Amino acid sequence: MSATAPHAGPSPIRRPLAAAALLTALVSLVFGLLLAGAGPASAHAALTGSDPADGAVVDTAPKEVTLSFSEAIAVGDDSIRVLDPSGKRADTDTEPKDLSEGSTVRYGVALHSGLPDGTYTVAWQAISADSHPISGAFTFSIGAPSDTTVALPSQEAGGGPVGVVYDIARYAAYGGFVLLVGGSAFVLACWRGGATALPMQRLVVRGWLTLTAATLVMLLLRNPYTGSGKFADVFDLAGLQAVLDTKPGAALVSRLLLLGAAALFIAVLFGTYARREDEREKKDLTFGLAVGGGVVATGIAATWAMSEHASTGIQANIAMPVDVLHLLAVAAWLGGLASLLVALYRTPGIGSAAVRRFSAVAFGSVVVLAATGIYQSWRQVGSWSALTGTRYGQLLILKVALIAVLLAVAWFSRRWTGRLTDSAAASEEASEEEPASESDSVSADLDPERAAQLARQRAALTATKKKRVRDADPQRSGLRRSVLAEAAVAVVLLAVTTMLTSTEPGRTEEEAAAGTPSASAPAAGGPVNLKMPFDTGGQNGKGTVRIDIEPGRTGSNDLHVWIDGSDGKPMDVPELKLALTLESKDIGPLPVVPDRLAEGHWSASAVQIPMAGDWKIDVTVRTSDIDQVTIDKNAKIG
Repeated sequence: MSATAPHAGPSPIRRPLAAAALLTALVSLVFGLLLAGAGPASAHAALTGSDPADGAVVDTAPKEVTLSFSEAIAVGDDSIRVLDPSGKRADTDTEPKDLSEGSTVRYGVALHSGLPDGTYTVAWQAISADSHPISGAFTFSIGAPSDTTVALPSQEAGGGPVGVVYDIARYAAYGGFVLLVGGSAFVLACWRGGATALPMQRLVVRGWLTLTAATLVMLLLRNPYTGSGKFADVFDLAGLQAVLDTKPGAALVSRLLLLGAAALFIAVLFGTYARREDEREKKDLTFGLAVGGGVVATGIAATWAMSEHASTGIQANIAMPVDVLHLLAVAAWLGGLASLLVALYRTPGIGSAAVRRFSAVAFGSVVVLAATGIYQSWRQVGSWSALTGTRYGQLLILKVALIAVLLAVAWFSRRWTGRLTDSAAASEEASEEEPASESDSVSADLDPERAAQLARQRAALTATKKKRVRDADPQRSGLRRSVLAEAAVAVVLLAVTTMLTSTEPGRTEEEAAAGTPSASAPAAGGPVNLKMPFDTGGQNGKGTVRIDIEPGRTGSNDLHVWIDGSDGKPMDVPELKLALTLESKDIGPLPVVPDRLAEGHWSASAVQIPMAGDWKIDVTVRTSDIDQVTIDKNAKIG
């Protein structure tokens, strides 16, 4: 960002830039206050539970496998696959059933009957409500764990070469939007003379071309990006049709239609508007272009807001317009910065008034970015631990640091601008006061065609001379270097912003790592089924303990224990005790003494599980006065 200020005395530009520096200093304080009281917000969907649970050992084969998610997802025929130890499909190979109730998001697949004992793999893939593909896998066992030939997928959904190209197109789309909208705004709001400058025209047109090409690439790659990950599926017309029926597909098509309107805007801006000489007519046309261009720019920005993080979670009706404002502010600031850089390097000259107007636009953009950025961070992060301990939070910190660096470099640009203005004005006045050359009088005696040719040559020589004077000016060179540094930081900033849009928000990542559900969904988990053989070493001391914990969540649970003898029949024992320990949190052992209900069957109600995690369950079985054994097994609860 660049600003103009005279050498002496306060100026209206100095005050806004000082305010910008103060604003930046206060962002951290406000950010902290908001995060301290932040509530949960939903964005990237996350798996919050399953039945059977990950790693569970169940006594009998379940009829179905169900998965619970933190928010709405889109599923297809192969979104949930259950594979037996040999890698064959154990599910009925049908589209997952929607078992959702109220705010609970749950899908399930039916299993074949008569499944043998062993370890089964559940692989799932879906599309989150914010348009990003998600995937994962886990295992459970029937009877007892066994070897399996199934290899868990190492590549996440949306990865691989297709994911790389898609992410490059996503970055190019943001860059094209910044150049298109920011460059047009710079011409209309800051430097109307730029409409006739060929470098400025090229900048805006290239922004339009980049955004259009990137949008087409994203539309064509959307099917393989969220599905197979193979480039060959670009030509799958059925897959493309399926994409068009989704929210992200509709957003991309809408963007292409709006880019058609943007092409008409560009034609008028650099055609009719550039040729208009009457000031009143040009003023009216400026207003019309500003309104029409603003509507188109807002619509294009909305295609991101309606299909990504802002479109889901709490306060979506507020988050989407806030996201649109954020994108427009980014475009006005960074796109204007790119336009200023082009004007300094490629055009005959840009007046100090245009630089001052851009300074005001840039300051307003910084204010909007700060306000909307804080709100977005509140929704997507929610806590200091998520800010510092997740990839999303770390990228957010990097983005804030880059903005601070950008503002610091802009301060140097402001100083160079103040010096440049006086120097440039003096050189222009000197060139205007130069007496007419002898060739002027000679050209009057030539035919019109020759006179016009000489006039063009003199104009070219004059422009070259002025450019040489400006380029030799150390103040102008200093400004060009500082603005170039700003642009370099802006490129990195845009890359970080693009990475944020495709990164799982900190709140969701933290919840998934902790194994806790989203606040928008009920407590996750599922019944826990364990089977443990024992041998006390005495007569009739061998048997099997079976344990069921329902509902297998934090809070109150019912616990049932069955003991079978070596002959498979119910077996009574003189004493049975249990204890639960969460070693990762130094909780426990929490003793549980079940009551005998029938031969070989014990039960305990209201067993409290204070926290989700990997609990160790110790079972002590005594088969005689002197023969007893303690066995243990881990189970994920909650």
